Formats: sequence, C-alpha cells, structure tokens
Amino acid sequence: MAARRPDRRAAVRHPPGTPGPAQPRHPGQTGGRVIEVLHAGALTTVQDLGRPGYAHLGVPRSGALDRPALTLANRLVGNPGQTAGLEITLTGCVLRCTTAGTIAVTGAPAPVWIGDRPGDCGRPLAVPAGARVHIGPAQAGLRSYLAVAGGIAVEPVLGSRATDTLSGLGPAPLRDGDRLPVGPATAPPAPVDFTPTVSPGAELRLRIHLGPRDDWFTDTAIDRLLRTAYTVSPVSNRVGARLTGATLPRAVAGELPSEGLVLGAVQVPADGQPLVFLADHPTTGGYPVIAVLDDPTPLAQARPGTIVRFHGPQR
Repeated sequence: MAARRPDRRAAVRHPPGTPGPAQPRHPGQTGGRVIEVLHAGALTTVQDLGRPGYAHLGVPRSGALDRPALTLANRLVGNPGQTAGLEITLTGCVLRCTTAGTIAVTGAPAPVWIGDRPGDCGRPLAVPAGARVHIGPAQAGLRSYLAVAGGIAVEPVLGSRATDTLSGLGPAPLRDGDRLPVGPATAPPAPVDFTPTVSPGAELRLRIHLGPRDDWFTDTAIDRLLRTAYTVSPVSNRVGARLTGATLPRAVAGELPSEGLVLGAVQVPADGQPLVFLADHPTTGGYPVIAVLDDPTPLAQARPGTIVRFHGPQR
C-alpha cells in the first residue's frame, strides 16, 4: 500500500507558544486570522470532504473519515458543509485563536475548554481573541472534528485542503508551533437548542455486498465472513481498518494483477485477515476483494478492540 511521498516545503520549527515563522508551514489565504497549534496531539490533520474524481490518476478521495461529523460542525459555525476543519485523533490538541471567532466540536465526544471556561460538544462556542482552545482526549469513539467560522484556509491541492496520509498530498499533519490561516466568516452560527451525541457501541454491524472477487474464496470463507465476529486491530489507520479473527481461506491460488479499489472494499491479504479500506486507501491493489461495505463511516469511530460483524446477501 506504500506510495511515494512527494517533496514538501521545508518547515521551520519553533517552540510551542512562540510566534510562528515568517513563512508558515501551512500557507493560505487569510485576512490576518490565524490558529496557532500549541500541542498537536497524536494525529491532527486538516480535512474537508476530500478530492473525488482523481482515482484514475492514482489519487484517493481522502477527506474526513466521519463526514457527517465534519459537516455538522461546519453547519454549527455557519460554514458550507465542505469547508476544511480539523480531524483530531484520540488524544486531543491545544490551539490558540489570534482573533475572536466561533468554533464547534463534533464527532467523538471530548472535554472542551475555552481558556478556563468549559464548553459543550455539538454547539457553537465563542472564542475571544488570544484564548486557548483545549480539546481533551476522546471519551468515546476515536476522532473529534473542530470547525472554525471561516474554515481552515490552507492552499488547496486538486481542489481540496484534505491531508492524505498515504500519498502525502495536501497539508502535512499538524505539529506543535504550526500556524493555520483562517478564512473570513460568511454566515452567523446556527441557532441550536440541542444536538444529540451518538456514542459508538462496543460492536458494529456493517452491511456488505459480496464481490467482485468472492469467487476466489471457499464457501467456508464466506460463511466465516458473514457469521463470525472480527476485532478492530490497533494497527488500523486512515488508510484502512485491519481486522483480526477467523481466517478466510482461498479457493484460487496465485495473485491478481493490480486492479482498482474503492472506499469500503474488504481486501484479504496473504494472512487471510480482512482489511477494510478507508478514505486514504490506495487506488489499486493486487489482493482479492471479497466484499464492499455499504457505508464504512462507523469504522471512523471504532477504537481498537471494537467488535465488527458483517451481514448481507449470501452467494
């Protein structure tokens, strides 16, 4: 699945909390509004709804793994749904807004502080100029999403500001000391009385459609795929959710020539353990795809150890 990573602009590092470099690592259009990254956390990336339509060039869609969560966060702050925000993985992050604005946090529920004031997920939150924004560790699920009124205005690549962790397209994952340009707000925050929080369960049921290469697997493999439980592996990432459980024996020996892959494809490598491809998946692969998910979105919030069961039509 490895792909050659293109060269990136050299980064000038500086201590957290100090003024940023004259040429920021994430340049873009801004009227002087900037978010400073004081602590980036384990993996925080800029994400929008991705760059569809380039698979024939070897470019995956990328974009937010939990697209409904990012879209909701944007709606709360008055942005169009496709506006770029931050995808914050598990451990949280600490930011500083240089000018007053509005943010919203959705997805995995996490404690939020604006300075010393606690805030709620799922609501627009006013941020004074110079205030620290602290997003704590996810209390359930895996990925929280932060939208800011005006959006993260880094330079787009192929029409998207999304970070692609496989190919290296788009802005680099955030590091302490980065400065992110913010665009101008275009609409007021949404009036909100109540936003329901959906906490992911300990078990997921995912609907699949067999094929295109289910004929490369035995009847036993199909029965195991549809009747036994799998567990999300700790080595899962934005490229794919690796699952562990009953092996899926092959009926056909040998390997396929590389062929196209799509979001939600369930590929079976040589070890017989299924791998579900997510937003940063490669666009081609040589291992057979036994099935394709209707919707891989629930895996965006599936922590390691989450139980996964597949269901769908039989052969």
